[in-house]
Amino acid sequence: MFILEEPYVSDFCIESLKKNSYPILKTDIIRNEELNFVSENDFVSTYKETQKLYTNSENSIQKIEELLKNTNLPETIRLFKDKVKTRELLSKIFPDFFYKKAAYKELSTLNADEFKYPFVIKPSVGFLSFGVYTVWNKDEFNSVIEKLKLSMDKVKGYFPENVLSGENFILEEFIEGDEFAVDVYFNSNSKPVILNIFQHPFADKNDVSDRMYVTSSDIISSYLTSFTALFEKIGEYAKLKNFPAHIELRAAGDKVIPIEVNPLRFAGWCLTDIAYYAYGINPYEYFMEEKGPDWSMILENNKGVYAFVMSEVPQDVEIERISGFDFDSFKRDLNVEILDVRNYDFNVKPMFNSLFVKAEKYDDLKHILKLDMKKYVKLKH
Repeated sequence: MFILEEPYVSDFCIESLKKNSYPILKTDIIRNEELNFVSENDFVSTYKETQKLYTNSENSIQKIEELLKNTNLPETIRLFKDKVKTRELLSKIFPDFFYKKAAYKELSTLNADEFKYPFVIKPSVGFLSFGVYTVWNKDEFNSVIEKLKLSMDKVKGYFPENVLSGENFILEEFIEGDEFAVDVYFNSNSKPVILNIFQHPFADKNDVSDRMYVTSSDIISSYLTSFTALFEKIGEYAKLKNFPAHIELRAAGDKVIPIEVNPLRFAGWCLTDIAYYAYGINPYEYFMEEKGPDWSMILENNKGVYAFVMSEVPQDVEIERISGFDFDSFKRDLNVEILDVRNYDFNVKPMFNSLFVKAEKYDDLKHILKLDMKKYVKLKH
């Protein structure tokens, strides 16, 4: 079963569902007579029969909880959507990890002397990197809180409250190491099946943006075993079956700690599709048909480095002043092979576009992290 929702459904996703005639809950988001739409009653009965559900967007969570309230799925969703609940689960694996919950109205009253620095603060219910900040020392505590409030005001209304909420926040210890994101599903035997591993590089220590994610044969082969072992524990403790997830984590040597587990989906904005461009893996088909990649064969002759790049709307430029985006200049400065471009309406989305790109080596991509998006913004006269 599938539910398609805002903010974006890719043509690749639509074609995959059409080709396989997978059942899709009928909504107003997609109107395509060639798709296998089903009613709400059929959706419920099909889910109870197959126990399989995938959504491209967490915007569908409220609908899922309404329709499947008599199943265990809403409880599992809330377990992972609420980062405090997730930390409670993960404490079985990482008992010494520090975290604290705080309401929005409490943030300004917190005692900066009580924390060990650095630490991360973010919405307990969040999406992408909205409202995520690292507090490196006590002196910048108050300024970070003010930045957080401004950023949350900026994105208010972009997403439903059960996707991104400014009501409660989690303060947790800073996790050392490189950041990664993984598309994985837990099969009918609760075994994790990894479909993609991305490294999430940053421009500097204060950067928390989603500008770029990178995948390659080296990245997959280096982390496949250790990530799978960790996910086996998560699947066991949470009793996960037929459950897709997008898991973010940090790794430093043998130490691997999850940042968050995003339920019922892979990489957002259909960016999971890069698995097809890079490795020939169709994530929608692999999940529905319970297939696992033969990574040894896939990686044997795979060359190059793949990435998806997001050109975000600068937060310090008013939307009302923007007339367009200079894609030609942006493309020239990227200076890499572009595999696919997906454009968005910047008036209602936080990005101008996202791209799938390919380069010979990671060094050919590093400059993208430093690009100033304001350079490509066209302003009204």
